[in-house]
Amino acid sequence: MDLDPVALSRAQFALTVMFHYLFPPLSIGLGALMVLLEGAYLRTKDRRYEAAVRFFTKIFAVNFAVGVASGIVMEFQFGTNWATYSRFVGDVFGSALAAEGIFAFFLESGFLAILVFGWNRVGPKMHFFSTLMVFLGSCFSAVWIVIANSWQHTPTGFHLVGEGAEMRAEITDFWAMVFNPSAMHRLNHVLFGSFIQGAFFVMSISAFYVLKKRHLEIAKRSFTFALVFGAISSIAILISGHSQANAVAVNQPAKLAAFEGHYETGPADMILFGWPNDETRQVDYAVAVPGMLSFLVHGDPEAPIRGLDEFPEDERPPVAVPFVTYHLMAMLGTFFIGITLLGLLQLWRGKLWDQPWLLRIFVVSVVGPYLANQAGWVAAEVGRQPWVVYGLLKTSDAVSPSVKGGEVLTSIVLFGIAYLALFALWIYVLNEKIQHGPEDPETLGTPPSGGSFVDAAVAAGDRSLTEADTVPVASTTSVARASGGE
Repeated sequence: MDLDPVALSRAQFALTVMFHYLFPPLSIGLGALMVLLEGAYLRTKDRRYEAAVRFFTKIFAVNFAVGVASGIVMEFQFGTNWATYSRFVGDVFGSALAAEGIFAFFLESGFLAILVFGWNRVGPKMHFFSTLMVFLGSCFSAVWIVIANSWQHTPTGFHLVGEGAEMRAEITDFWAMVFNPSAMHRLNHVLFGSFIQGAFFVMSISAFYVLKKRHLEIAKRSFTFALVFGAISSIAILISGHSQANAVAVNQPAKLAAFEGHYETGPADMILFGWPNDETRQVDYAVAVPGMLSFLVHGDPEAPIRGLDEFPEDERPPVAVPFVTYHLMAMLGTFFIGITLLGLLQLWRGKLWDQPWLLRIFVVSVVGPYLANQAGWVAAEVGRQPWVVYGLLKTSDAVSPSVKGGEVLTSIVLFGIAYLALFALWIYVLNEKIQHGPEDPETLGTPPSGGSFVDAAVAAGDRSLTEADTVPVASTTSVARASGGE
């Protein structure tokens, strides 16, 4: 049987990216809430806030570790499956990914040790600073990854060098590349989506504790912060989504047509539900608001929107996948706004904790942001097809010329097994930590009254030297021999 290496390479990249994308949004959203909760601890000196941050720090560390492990795998595919693509975008992506390593990953990982292990070694202000730096590091990582990805959608600030298979893009204006037309719109959307995921994650765990009548005071405080944060982020992402859709209408009109199932140029309705039919070139079972898409894009319900009919057949994106995932993301976004505003109303009325049905909804609603983030990514990337770099390089031309379909299929199976095991381990560890719950605030160690990071490092070094002085000589000799020393 003849296996298509292009289709299989696309499937493998989708598998690895979608698995990896389970973790960075939670790191960003959870990091933001940890900053808010620890700020409340600094302001009030209430140890229940500290207990909450300590608890979520453990979950953050697990999520960070799995995210890093799953993210490394993606990079190898650029060389194995997408050699032509790597040559074409390498000069552009090199600067963005280097910036991520310098300004984001080093910042995040450098302060992570203080965040996780520094509670009783540095002062509260220094620990809060480390929490803030870890959060900012995770955000900066998203900044540079989104910039690199957005350049593929709206490439600017470059010129082409070479010909044929040796052609590549070189940067001529770094800041034009950074601020390409879609970058900031997509960055805002990614960050707000991450904030929503972190908020619903915290609300899910906190609601679970309230229902079980465990850690009530810590859970209620955590839930309240997450609820307010989630409601603000849910409303903000609606505004961000509108802005991004307008940018897509200008920069990638074929993608917008696929999102909305808009086959023929003319005034466009906003379809709420339906199923696109490529044969009849219309949306079956459509429930739509007449003229609303034209109004949202142009401010005029009679203004024409470019349809798929204006583009050559070999440059049209598939419709079914972008249409379904885009509408799924939009419906979930509407749900996030509704459920958080309902929660705020019940909180204001003082009845939230006495309504178990609503708390149960919050427990299971944690799945929603995961689905929405995944659906948004799929809609954006499939809607860009058949281009891997919009208007410049088609996906079918970007695959490695020497890669075979069977080789890709074998690696998909092996990676699938590894990812299933890693996912099961992640779920197991998360469940163990959630079942254990936060520590009793009364049992927490007393943090240092002050001091800087340097003071803490010196103190730790002094303790290490003191401990080393107490090691018996026979023990150190045994260690040296065991390690190959004389």
